[in-house]
Amino acid sequence: MTELLLFVSTFTLVFLLGFQSLNVNGGHYWAAFLSSFGISLSQLVLYKLVPDATLSQVAAYMLGGPLGIVASMWAHRHTVGRKGRVT
Repeated sequence: MTELLLFVSTFTLVFLLGFQSLNVNGGHYWAAFLSSFGISLSQLVLYKLVPDATLSQVAAYMLGGPLGIVASMWAHRHTVGRKGRVT
């Protein structure tokens, strides 16, 4: 169960950090503002779980990041980052 929480938390954190970066670079103020709350929550979960992580939990943590950033890039391109969309 902790492996799943670590994976989801890391995936979410990296997803939102990537989304946040694209929002800031694109001038999407509201999207940047809102994603900050998710970043904070994901970090709090990680701070609680990582100090006592086992090897399998570290693997789940490390897998969440690469998948999170690729998903973020795809999602931003198909939502906020669409050409002609006003935010």
